[in-house]
Order: sequence, then structure tokens, then C-alpha cells
Amino acid sequence: MLQELLNHKIIAILRGVEPSYSLPLGQAIIDGGIKFMEITMNTAGAETMITEWRKNFADQAYVGAGTVIDLEHAKRAIAAGAQFLISPNLDVEAIKYAQQHNIPMWPGVMTPTEIIAAMKAGVDAVKLFPMASLGVNYLREIRGPIDQFPIIATGGVKLDNIRDYFAAGANAVGMGGKLVDLQLAREGKFDEITACIKQYIEAISDL
Repeated sequence: MLQELLNHKIIAILRGVEPSYSLPLGQAIIDGGIKFMEITMNTAGAETMITEWRKNFADQAYVGAGTVIDLEHAKRAIAAGAQFLISPNLDVEAIKYAQQHNIPMWPGVMTPTEIIAAMKAGVDAVKLFPMASLGVNYLREIRGPIDQFPIIATGGVKLDNIRDYFAAGANAVGMGGKLVDLQLAREGKFDEITACIKQYIEAISDL
């Protein structure tokens, strides 16, 4: 799973997606070239949508759960069929539970201390968050002492700066509204979502 993430580089983060359009939205995201999609656990109906996405997109993309902040979230997400878990925080209980079920969990970290703690907990990548506030220079500094461990940079990624994140040391990025505009989904403009995603995929195609 990690190698697939390193190859594809972008995780689409869906927060607040509604069941009425979740399936065509998932297909639009896949059509754009995304292979990793997460529905956050604080989205109403998240578990049902994760299950439906797994059923419908099993051979097209990896479906995960985001905002998995504790053990209870981890249990519910894995029961729903999530193939990977992502959190904004570092919860060792949730990590251990995911490991017991052979599901990768990529926890949220901010400081070098948290990154090392996550490594000691046995994860194979971390989510550096909130990058919109920390900025790419922070990531570049982190890469001084921690130069090999895979980092998913999340927050603040846009079309005009996505390459900067990778230049600063990101191995992958997590993206929400800039990548997938849910207002377009509500209006049924799934082709526009696909077109937007293709721009991001093209922007990093040579990395």
C-alpha cells in the first residue's frame, strides 16, 4: 500500500460528502487519475459510503477513512471496509488496532518528536499537518534530521504550489476542497471535477 501511495502521490480527502452524489463523485475522482480516496469519519454516513465505495470501486482505487482520531473511529472504519486510515493526531491505541488488522494507518504529526514517536509505534508513513499554517519551509527543515521517512503533507496544497511541496521533501500530499469541489458535485458537474484533478495529476507527472 505504501509503495502504491508513493507512486500515485495524491490522496483525495472528502469531508462532508453527501450520499446522494457519493458514487458518481467517486467515479469522477477516479476518472481524474486519483487512486487514493478517503472519507473523513466526521462526515455524516461515512461508514456506509466507505462500504459502498469499496463495493463499487474495488478494482479502481484504494478507499480509506480520514479523521480517525481514536480507537473507536479505527474500529468503525475498519468494520466499514477502509483499506487505510489517516488521522490528524497520533493515537497509539488506534495504530495498534489497525496493525492487528493489517490496515496501514498514517497518523497526523507536527513536531519531530511526534514523527519519531510514530516511527517507534511502527507506522510506515506520517501525515504532516497542518501544512497550510506550517508552510513548505517547515517541511524542508524537518527533512534535515528526518530525511528518509515517508511524509504525506496535508493542508494548503494548490495547483500553483504542489510541486513546491515535493521539492521540500513531501512523498505524497493530501488534498481536500482545492482538488474536489463539493459544490460542483452538488450541481452534478462531475466532468469539471475530473478535469480539475487531471490538472494536478499532470502537474506532478514527471516527479
